Amino acid sequence: MARSEYAKLDERELKIRLRELKSELFNLRFQQATGKLENHRKMRYLRADIARVNTYLTQRQRAGE
Repeated sequence: MARSEYAKLDERELKIRLRELKSELFNLRFQQATGKLENHRKMRYLRADIARVNTYLTQRQRAGE
């Protein structure tokens, strides 16, 4: 997802997306441990997306205070 698309999501949708990203990262780590991971860069992109979603969630929570 692009950064601008994350900005358009509400808090509930961001939390759902975060859960999906973490699940996908877990699956990739499992593939890496078993030696079946083909695209190692995808883990890096997932971690960046997780950080991005967490940033948007933090911004929204601080704006609500």
